[in-house]
Amino acid sequence: MCGLFAERNGVCKFMDPHTKTEIVNIIIEDVDQELLDEEIMHLVLDKRVSQPGAAIEGSHRTFGERAADSFAKFVGSWTFICGFLVVLIIWITTNVILLSGAFDPFPFILLNLVLSCVAAIQAPLIMMSQNRQEHKDRLRAENDYKVNLKSEIIMQDLHNKMDQILENQEKILSMSGGDINTDGKGKS
Repeated sequence: MCGLFAERNGVCKFMDPHTKTEIVNIIIEDVDQELLDEEIMHLVLDKRVSQPGAAIEGSHRTFGERAADSFAKFVGSWTFICGFLVVLIIWITTNVILLSGAFDPFPFILLNLVLSCVAAIQAPLIMMSQNRQEHKDRLRAENDYKVNLKSEIIMQDLHNKMDQILENQEKILSMSGGDINTDGKGKS
């Protein structure tokens, strides 16, 4: 599901160069007939391609997705890091002070087991959250591409119209023999 990107060997690539009509069809998505350039430009101008952030992200997340996002947000916070550091210091200090009656003596094997279990649980949840974020970023990039493509088409059309206006002015000047002043009045 690459959207505007062509999928090759399971990898999304930027779409190959297309004609102006094909690009407009991608933006408008419902043009079935051959239209004049001016009609195409009006369709492009009338069609809104940008989407608000909420529409891109989607509002229907499962419980697991919400839990993974919340967990990743908490685990990536300074509150968690400082709290976890305090727990580690208390664990190590308690076991060093209670040398003879320590529940986890010096090599701290139980602490290593606890840290391994925490890491084993954290990693998949953080990866799920990152995958969701990557998907949202991909949708935003596709939306930005559509907006930029629409802007480029409009700018090119305006440039072509300006060139046509300049050509028409030159023709008018050459036909009139160049007797028009810069203020638009004829020679007196």
